This record gives sequence, C-alpha cells and structure tokens, in this order.
Amino acid sequence: MINLEQIRPFFEPSSVAVIGASPIITKVGYVVLHNLLTNKEKWIFNGEIYPVNPKYSEVLGVKCYPSLKSIKESVETIIIAIPAQMVPSVMEEAAEIGVKAAIIISSGFSEVGNVKLEEEVKRIGLRSGIRIIGPNCLGVYDPYSGMDTLFLPEVKKLSSGREVVATPRPFPGSIILISQSGAFGAAALDYMAGHGIGVRCFVSLGNRCDVAEHELLLYFSEDKKTKVNLLYIEGIGNGRGFFEASKEVSTLKPIVALKAGKTSAGARAAASHTGALSGVDQIYGAVFKQSGIVRAMNLEELFDMGRALNLQPPARGKKVAILTNGGGPGIVAADTCEESGLSVVKLSDDIINRFEDLKKKGELLPIMANSNPVDLTALATSDMYVKALRILLDDKDIDGVLVITLPQTPSILDDVIEKVADVSMEQKKPVVACVMGGTEMAEEFRVRFEKSGVPSYSMPERAARAIYSLMEYGMYLGKLH
Repeated sequence: MINLEQIRPFFEPSSVAVIGASPIITKVGYVVLHNLLTNKEKWIFNGEIYPVNPKYSEVLGVKCYPSLKSIKESVETIIIAIPAQMVPSVMEEAAEIGVKAAIIISSGFSEVGNVKLEEEVKRIGLRSGIRIIGPNCLGVYDPYSGMDTLFLPEVKKLSSGREVVATPRPFPGSIILISQSGAFGAAALDYMAGHGIGVRCFVSLGNRCDVAEHELLLYFSEDKKTKVNLLYIEGIGNGRGFFEASKEVSTLKPIVALKAGKTSAGARAAASHTGALSGVDQIYGAVFKQSGIVRAMNLEELFDMGRALNLQPPARGKKVAILTNGGGPGIVAADTCEESGLSVVKLSDDIINRFEDLKKKGELLPIMANSNPVDLTALATSDMYVKALRILLDDKDIDGVLVITLPQTPSILDDVIEKVADVSMEQKKPVVACVMGGTEMAEEFRVRFEKSGVPSYSMPERAARAIYSLMEYGMYLGKLH
C-alpha cells in the first residue's frame, strides 16, 4: 500500500535545505537556491529555506549552515547538489534529524556503472523512511507551490553582455509531465512555455532509485488541478505497480506515454543514460493498451495529444468526420485517421438530406460534395462552417470532427474561430482544428482556437493523431462501462 502523504514533501515542503548551496552563478547549488528564494520573495513558495555548505557563512544574503545538524529548526525536504561520493554521509545526517524527502540532483551513480553507491543511498532511505527522487535528475518544478529545483537558469547572459531567456518556466496549468530524462524535461518545459501550454507539475525522476512513475500518478490522481498526465519513459522498474496504478488512474484522468528505447540502439542508450532496462517494446505496447494509456509515437505527438485531452472530451467511438475548405489537406487527414485505426465514415442519409436542404436555400454551396471529408470548397464562409459542423455533430454516427481551416482563402474571416468553438460546446463530442500555414495570420488563428478551448495544429496529420488520442481514450473508458 502506497502512502501518498510521503510524496507531498517533494511538492509542498514546510522547509527545504539546499545541500551544496553556492554563491557562484554557474553552480547547480546557486541556481536551485536562487529559484527558491525568488519564489519566496514573490510569495509563491511558503517554506523555510536553509542553504548548507561548510565553505560559506552566507549565500545570496541568507545564513548558510555548515551541516544539516547545525540547523536547529526541523527540515522536511533536502535538495542534494554535491559530488556523488559525498551523498551517503548527507543521507545519514538527514536520517538523524528526521528528514522526510530527498531530491538528489547529483549524478555519478548507476548511470555510469556506480551501482553500489546508489544501492547504499537507497538502503539509507529505506531504513530511515526518507523518500528519494533521483539521483541524476532535475527534480521538481511546481508553479503553484513555487518548488523549483531545476538547475537550469531562466535567463543567461551572452558573451556580448545581452541577457536572453534560456529556460523559461511554463505558466500554471493542468498537465503533469513526468520524465526519466532531465534533458528531455528541460526541452519539454521550453516547448510548453513557447507554445503556451500550462503545466501543473514537472518531475524529473532520473535513475528512480525509489520514487517511480506509478506513485506520482496515484498522487496526482487526487489533485483537482490535474487533468492530464504525460510520461516520458525509457524503462519501468516496478512493472506490476505501474500497470495497476495506470489502470486505476486512467479511469479518472488520461495518461499519454512516449516510450523511448524501442530499437536496440535506443535501448542501449537508455541503459547508459538513466540506467533503465528498456525491455521488449511489444510488451510495453500491450501494457499501455490494457491499462488505458494512450501511446504517443514521438515528442511532438506527446504534447499534441496532451493538449487535445486537456481541452476536449473523450469520444464515445472511433467514427470521425473531416470538415475542410481544401480538398488536399482533407485527404491527408483522412489517410492519417484510417492509418491510426479510426473510421472516416460514409455520411448518413440524414446528413446528406440536411446538406441538400441548405444548398437549396443557398446556405451551402451547390458544388460541395456530400462525402467525408466534407469539402466546403475554397469559397466557404464562417457561417457555412457553423452549419455543416452542427449537422455533423448532431449525427449519432459521428463521434468527433476534425475541422481544417485554410485562412488564406478570401472568404474566411477570423470570426470562424469563435463560431466553431461555440458549436463545439453544444455536444459532448470532441472537435480539433487544423490551421495550415506559418504566417502571422495562421498562428493567430491557432492561438485563438486554443484559447477558445479547441486544440489547433499546423498540419492535418498532427490534428488527426490528436483526435485519435481522444477516441482511443474514450473507447477505453467505454469498455469499462
């Protein structure tokens, strides 16, 4: 039985000690301490902060302690950023003063063959009840509590003296990101910040000598701010625990996983990276399927699917309609949908009859074909999108709609965004959008679609895979009921 209260100190500690705190700007201990002090100044982080380093009496204007034992107040969580060989002695000291959680950023453990050292640290944790994230990790970023152990500075100064944003932190959101790779996590946070995707919490697990994915999934399943879980996995240690936790959590909140190390070369790289045993890829695929995890096949898909599941309801089936004002993009979307196991269904007689009625009234163009994809043609207006989308969503044989909009055509105005979004909310069926193009106008359309609650993508293949995730997850839920 997992005690989830043991996980809380990683995210909402009453007090934190930074082991290896430093006044040197290029040191890990400087960045981590600076993060926490800055968040405390902003009234985001509420815990007490204790720098620990015998070399200094003060760091960043705060009293620095020579050891954990020299801190008279209680310390709930420690962040360790010192050479690997020194970590066991710090853990022993932490055990003596009743520390509950340790984030070990330090590398130099099983990932480089130093298994015995990692096992020693793990034994100390087990004996004393100290839970451990890491080693060889970035740790935690929680924008709500202000707990930020990422040793990646938000701003860097170039050789020219100019300051640039280096590792921006995403704004508070509802997506959990759990990663075995710190480098992937850093790039992912940069991607999320750049694309306006909010994060509920980010956890870099590193070598996972103790706390693993399944405990975090269970912990955040009870969190009201969490809507979607994203996982980057190189290997799983506790397979049974992961399977059972995923089955339980996926009935409440969707999980999307990217499994790296699918090939023999990737598996070798995973073993040398975080010490993970990658395992047979087909087994992971089966486990994901049985436990309700939606599998992403690449990094871009991981976030595309996360955005879709964050904004739209899961579908009841796999029958999809494609609504477009351009024939080619509709065909590409149809191919990707079918290749993903979805059904681009033939339109029902009821849909065709309703389309024909609107054509007679002049509300749809007579040259529009009554087929799926539904091509409104390049002369389509925003009102035509609304009328066609409402008919498609009303039909019992359609489980979701992929809407492709080419804003370059003269008859499409930006009012199509709010109109499509409004119609999408009339039914509990998913709608995703594709706005093709790389100009300012296309980007404006995509951003506004997202703000209106409709996930939007630059290519039809990406939009098709996004609606696949909504249908895959929805069908899993349907089997349970």
